[in-house]
Amino acid sequence: MFASMKKIALGALLATSLAASVVPGAAQAAGTPVPAPEFTGIENWLNSPPLTLASQRGKVVLVDFWTYTCINCIRTLPYVTSWHQKYKDQGLVVVGVHTPEFPFERSTPNVQKALERFKITYPVAQDNRYATWEAYRNQYWPAVYLIDKQGQIVYRHFGEGNYAETEAEIQRLLAQPG
Repeated sequence: MFASMKKIALGALLATSLAASVVPGAAQAAGTPVPAPEFTGIENWLNSPPLTLASQRGKVVLVDFWTYTCINCIRTLPYVTSWHQKYKDQGLVVVGVHTPEFPFERSTPNVQKALERFKITYPVAQDNRYATWEAYRNQYWPAVYLIDKQGQIVYRHFGEGNYAETEAEIQRLLAQPG
């Protein structure tokens, strides 16, 4: 009986630790850095000509998966836009990947109105077919991925919160040699 209780406790501990690494609100270093997938299947680029991650080497890239009607996304936008303003001249590139939850969110004019309403001036990729979403194996709105100067995902955060931790990671990555 004691052995089976140990197995149950060990299983619960394992399940808890795995869940903590993937649930919304969890921020984490990416463990072993992995190459960031390229932007793919993007229908439109707004506020920018088309970007590639390859062209951003030597810079820190923040990829923000969002959609304009998601309340959790809306709450994170002031932080993301602030980081863009604060660090763009130091080598941070913010790319919003607008991935729609509902059919009406696929409309480019609707996304453009949202960019104006939220005062978003950084590049936004319309990922209407979820191609970039799937390349990142993303599952959440909002989701932030930080990519280092060598093109590796080194940090991710799902959901709201951990803003100070995310900003500290941006600063750490910007301070690293290119």
